Parts: sequence; C-alpha cells; structure tokens
Amino acid sequence: MSDFETKNTGSEEMSQEESSLVTMMDEEGNEHTFEHVDSFPLNGETYVVLIPTEEEVEQGEADEVLIFTLHADEEGNEALLLVEDEAELDMAFEEFKIRMQDEFDFEE
Repeated sequence: MSDFETKNTGSEEMSQEESSLVTMMDEEGNEHTFEHVDSFPLNGETYVVLIPTEEEVEQGEADEVLIFTLHADEEGNEALLLVEDEAELDMAFEEFKIRMQDEFDFEE
C-alpha cells in the first residue's frame, strides 16, 4: 500500500490504551502486533485497516497500511482476509484516505 505518517494536529493523540491492538501470526509462526485504525463498509464488504505498531516499525517492519476484509464462517467465527486484488485494494485504500485525511499525511 502507501506509506503514511500520523499528522500532528495539535490535538491530543489517541493513546495506545485507547486504540485496539491486533496480534497476528506470520507464516513462520512469528507474532506481529498491529493497531486497528478503521473499519468501514464498502460495496457489501466490511474492510478493516491495520497499521504496524511503533515497536514493529522499529524492528524493521514496513510502515504501511494493511487492508483486510472481515468474514464470518457458519459458526460465527470472524476472520480477517488480506485484500490481494489490486483494484479492490486501491478502492478500499482510497476510501480509507478520505475517511482519515485529518488523521494522516499520505505519501503517494
């Protein structure tokens, strides 16, 4: 996706305790923690936007937005599926940029 920086708008920023943290495992079984920054419905899907925590970025993780769709199975268990289709990803990211333009500076 695109790199981003949090805007300093002069207002009090959301503290780590107020934000939602999500821990996910990669293919090698390593845990990575992300901050949930937004969820929104678009074209019949619910998109979930995560960003790496500052700790993850300091450890060399990319400072990029990750976009997932939220799906539930027959038993009601929810799962996040990474959006891989480029057109869908671009559409969801554009919506995220509009929704969060006051919170982030987006680099093209």
